[in-house]
Amino acid sequence: MQTAEIHSRFLKHFEAKDHTIVPSASLVSDDPAIMFTIAGMVPFIPYLSGRVPAPWPRVADVQKCIRTLDIEEVGRTPRHGTFFQMAGNWSFGDYFKREAIAYAWELLTGSEADGKFGFDPKDLWVTVFETDDEAERLWLEVTDVDASRIQRLGLEDNYWMTGQPGPAGPDSEIFFDLGPEHGPDGGPATGSDRYVEIWNLVFMQDEIADVRSKTDFTIVRELPNKNIDTGMGLERVAFLKQGVQNIYEIDQVRPVLDVAGELSGRRYGAATEDDVRMRVVADHVRSSLMLMGDGVTPGNDGRGYILRRLMRRSVRSMRLLGVHEATFPALFEASYRAMVTAYPELEAAYPRIARLAVNEEETFLRTLESGSTVLDLAMSDVRRDSGHVVPGKTAFLLHDTYGFPIDLTMEIAEEAGLEVDRSTFETLMSEQRTRAKADAKSRRRQLADLSVYSELRAKGETAFLGYDELQADGEVIGIIADGAQVQRAGVGDEVEVVLTATSLYAESGGQDSDQGTLVGSGFEADVLDVQRPVQGLISHTVRVTSGQLAVGDLAHAAVDPLYRRAANQAHSATHVVHAALRQLLGPDAAQSGSYNKAGYMRLDFSWSSALSSDMRQELEGIANSAIRDDLPVETRVMPIDEAKSLGAMALFGEKYGDTVRMVDIGGPWSRELCGGTHVGASSQIGLISITSESSVGSTNRRVEAAVGPDAFRQLVAERTLVSELTGMLKTPKEQLPGRIQELVTSLKAAEKRIAEFESQQLAGRVGPIAEAAEAVGALRFASVDLGRIGSADDLRSVASQVRERLGADPAVVAIGGAVDGRPAIVVATNQAARDAGVVAGPLAKAAAGALGGGGGGKPDMAQGGGQDAAAMPAAIAAVREGLRR
Repeated sequence: MQTAEIHSRFLKHFEAKDHTIVPSASLVSDDPAIMFTIAGMVPFIPYLSGRVPAPWPRVADVQKCIRTLDIEEVGRTPRHGTFFQMAGNWSFGDYFKREAIAYAWELLTGSEADGKFGFDPKDLWVTVFETDDEAERLWLEVTDVDASRIQRLGLEDNYWMTGQPGPAGPDSEIFFDLGPEHGPDGGPATGSDRYVEIWNLVFMQDEIADVRSKTDFTIVRELPNKNIDTGMGLERVAFLKQGVQNIYEIDQVRPVLDVAGELSGRRYGAATEDDVRMRVVADHVRSSLMLMGDGVTPGNDGRGYILRRLMRRSVRSMRLLGVHEATFPALFEASYRAMVTAYPELEAAYPRIARLAVNEEETFLRTLESGSTVLDLAMSDVRRDSGHVVPGKTAFLLHDTYGFPIDLTMEIAEEAGLEVDRSTFETLMSEQRTRAKADAKSRRRQLADLSVYSELRAKGETAFLGYDELQADGEVIGIIADGAQVQRAGVGDEVEVVLTATSLYAESGGQDSDQGTLVGSGFEADVLDVQRPVQGLISHTVRVTSGQLAVGDLAHAAVDPLYRRAANQAHSATHVVHAALRQLLGPDAAQSGSYNKAGYMRLDFSWSSALSSDMRQELEGIANSAIRDDLPVETRVMPIDEAKSLGAMALFGEKYGDTVRMVDIGGPWSRELCGGTHVGASSQIGLISITSESSVGSTNRRVEAAVGPDAFRQLVAERTLVSELTGMLKTPKEQLPGRIQELVTSLKAAEKRIAEFESQQLAGRVGPIAEAAEAVGALRFASVDLGRIGSADDLRSVASQVRERLGADPAVVAIGGAVDGRPAIVVATNQAARDAGVVAGPLAKAAAGALGGGGGGKPDMAQGGGQDAAAMPAAIAAVREGLRR
């Protein structure tokens, strides 16, 4: 049974049970505390927690998930995958344990001919929470499971919670028995891998608080509305129904594994380590495909970093399989073909995905070359000093700066007969993870406790009237100060205010929030920010400027009309520039992010190379032509399927409901799903002036522009600057570029002549410095303070030349000077001095200490610096004293 068939059968089963079938949410999570959808229940958290009323009583879905916490286990166990699909059925205060158990058992054990999965009940085991008598009784009442195959387990295994205060409850899990050849008898209670969990039924009936651990918390009360949350692992059911050994061999993953084997010339099943590497490739390529399908692009932080890590681990694994050439075109094509049946939306996205994948692989292959150079130098230093261990610091630098995997570093070092200080590397990695966790914890603390909005949201949605009106009246239904509800706020207080209706736009879809005021009988307040903390609720952050604001007051919300007009211009300009980019570059130039506010717009788009000056001018020309043509701007509300059928662009990273707002500028020329505010016709944008075009990663570019009056002011400022330059240089404006180039060329030539003159002067001082060398014990010591010099390179050059002039006898050189007013000193030793045990690093460190700074370096040459240029004599004396010791 193919995975897509299992997917389809699951949804059909629950559709027949009156469940609303909803599509998978994006892998990019709405929850600000997590980057990805890491579990099937994530999209439903607002409904399960009661923060937002559920729009359906019962629902079913197959949710795409990404989880990289156990990434090191991928390929080594039968069931660890970074991308997985969780099939689930949900009840929000509708049915409970009896129906959840019956529905699951019917689907699992019903015949394949009837559209079910056809598992033999004799192969299944069930666990329930140790005190859940009701669940065990219902299993025996509504199913034909053997009573001997029901086991009771404790809090650690059969009680579900998020780890935070809120809804929780006992669960019941269904396991498949792989047979005695896979482990001991005794059922899931043994903890053996013989028993594979395939479905978890969570009976969300408790509210918990004082959570100290998974097994230590307080049950506050029984929930008035009990929910059902179930999750069936699609890949686990697939590998069982397809008769293969693990999730990497199912139909959606095996094709990539096979291509990896063909490219490497290795046979899957012949060698354990090779098998692990092929599984890693198969898993990570599929995960990367699906992440890019949901709009994630490779980057150096956040989601982009996770994607980049997955892709680079794939390249690394192919390298360890002996393949050093590009492999992504073949690997991603195989994964696409395996997944597109289940996710047909990949068809339109694949050209962009393939381009991103190829660019990322090419970039990393170049990175491997750069990292290899750094590693080669480090290994040369180790061998020169008769060592055999590459420092852990070097391995960490390669990992952190160059993206060089540690096992690749170890492999190359091993080939050279060296080891890597893995202990220090792991310590540095642990410190980095600790810093990252602390940062994440800090961010979570900064997020408002969303539970404070639950009671307010239960009173209904905030009506947004701002599309048609700039003023609206609404009742104050809540005031929040420092994360808690209060009844009133006075002059000077900054609080959040929730109204029943508002005209003020809340920040979303890349558009910044409106500016304006709230005014009522006896109070006035300036609006500082407007946000949507939970779906359907709009919160205004205000500063009370007069009187007292209280819950129950009527508030008149008024948008600053000048600000809104400029905000409309900027948002419509963003759409126009996006359409112009696609006209100029083609459909692959898809928006990957945006931000706009009054007078300014920023658009990120998928593209791997810089726009030339001509292309940038052409882009600006297309956009302003669209403005000049006075294109109509039309907004329509319709079902999302209808909007997509009309060609509306659903932008990556945005979330859409069943009903959407579609914005046209010039009909289909620019057609996007958008909840923002816009001008009535393109001519109202006024003017777009592109101010910059830059890189925001290897696969994304960013265009920034001034809009409307701000664009005009920017052009006036540039015209004024040109006028000043023409007067200053006495050159017509059309000849300015050539004249400025002449001046730059002349300046560079003058700087070169000065540098050559200074170099000649310094070279002339080498002889006298060497001749003035003094004897310090058995060493010759040459030193001087050169005073002001051009760069530290001059110090190193003079030190090298003086050292050479001193010959083969043991000698040490200390050359000091001031670079841009800051003192620096270089210490150099010759081979004879080093043979006698004198090395440059400690001497430079001692000299730098006298200068009020730090220093160090290699045994033959080292450098130090500080803050006190007047202390240079003391620094040289410190070197001399070090030689006497």
